[in-house]
Amino acid sequence: MSMNPDCDLYRELHDPLRQERVARVAEKIKSLGIEYIYYQYVSITGRVLGKAVPARHWANNARKGVQTWMGGVTNVDTDMNGSLYGFSANDGEVLALPDPETFCQLPWDKSIARVFCTLFYGLEDANNPGGYFECDVRGNLKRFDREFREKHNGLHLRVGMEPEMLWLKKNPEGSAVPYSGITEPYAYHIGQFESARAVWKQVYEYAHAMGLDMIQGDVEDAPGLLELNFAFDDAVRTCDRLTTYRQICNEVARQHGLIACFMAKPMMGVPANGCHHNCSIWSGGEPQVQQLVSGELPGMEEVFTYTRGGVNEFENKEGGWLPTELGHHALGGALKHIGALTAIGASTVNSYRRFADVGLWAPIGANWGLQNRSCTIRISAPDRFEFRAVDAMVNQHMFCAALIKALDDGLTNKIDPGAPEDRNVVEVMKAGGHVDLIPLNLNEALDALKNDDLVLEAMPGRLYELYDLMKRDDWKRFLKEVTNWDMERYMDYLP
Repeated sequence: MSMNPDCDLYRELHDPLRQERVARVAEKIKSLGIEYIYYQYVSITGRVLGKAVPARHWANNARKGVQTWMGGVTNVDTDMNGSLYGFSANDGEVLALPDPETFCQLPWDKSIARVFCTLFYGLEDANNPGGYFECDVRGNLKRFDREFREKHNGLHLRVGMEPEMLWLKKNPEGSAVPYSGITEPYAYHIGQFESARAVWKQVYEYAHAMGLDMIQGDVEDAPGLLELNFAFDDAVRTCDRLTTYRQICNEVARQHGLIACFMAKPMMGVPANGCHHNCSIWSGGEPQVQQLVSGELPGMEEVFTYTRGGVNEFENKEGGWLPTELGHHALGGALKHIGALTAIGASTVNSYRRFADVGLWAPIGANWGLQNRSCTIRISAPDRFEFRAVDAMVNQHMFCAALIKALDDGLTNKIDPGAPEDRNVVEVMKAGGHVDLIPLNLNEALDALKNDDLVLEAMPGRLYELYDLMKRDDWKRFLKEVTNWDMERYMDYLP
């Protein structure tokens, strides 16, 4: 079928930079002995889907993409009534076009590589042949990041993430709890971190082999909770690396007979699995390749590339913790849209148990403050702000796309965030004082998202419809479930 030269797919395929990268991947396939390639994309909930294809088909797949059913973006999952989310079995295919710059060998099976894909409508689509598939969250982030740079003269978002998660082992049948952590809840305890050495060391080694520059790690104060951090970078690459990190952890867990648990709040009374996003706005900078492993890089140079240098336009160079005027406007944009952002950063029913367990590091204040962990937006250092209403279940590509829209609003309209909050929001709330709060359950958050037209621009096409459909269905399932708490609380309540 002929292709319209004005369509997105045509422009992508005929980009000279892409053609050079496709050729370099072919050389990597040969030099690394790659036999199979995972063509993968990210679903609406952050899962990784795709297909495995023999590597000998690379040239053809790089030119034509890999066909996959468009309902994959909803995990090929069904609602509580058994109907597919938003799609029917007769809906068409989309093209998963590999992004050659993301090609990387899997360190646990060096005959296999992975490559991230951007999704396009098929050429036979009646409405938008060869156009970007708007339900592709990663593809959206790439475009919104590019548009932000173009609009703001090269300014761009750099993000560092704090991926917390639990490493759990199964307990024998008949135990009081089915799972327990591989460490005791002693925050920063080197002895406990040492006891998990076989796990975190393997994660580090695999991460380095896939372009993640690991910078620090520790054990935290929940059973089995480890936080292993990698270096910050431009938004798209950081989001891709978090997906890669999750895949690495899942593989290490399989090898050790463990469970890599990203659930936001697996247990009450101890800290949850957060994923704080530390954000700064930069101009300039140059790409630098990090030689994280010896010998030939086991993937494209771009996988191991970080943007370094430039000017951090958020940081006030005259000293102190208050950001620049531009930084204030960025905060104003994020604060204005904080409810809708929370609906994406805290995306599950379980996410809000994290906020309900007040006093355990999670935020509840719809405000910003200097080193104030009770605020959702915290200036965690003079050169960045930390968005704290984000947990380990986040679809980071979708969240960063929405955040970019909020920052654009703040910079364009010079939004004033007001003065920083210096009170402890939890203490004020407990004392009966007034404080603005973020949504404290998923239903409230989804209502905030529904009413935020600006953030909805980050969810084009049918993306918002599908996200709302899936998340409202989760809420309804929750309401229809009778739990142990119900039985214990109300079984003998009357007379």
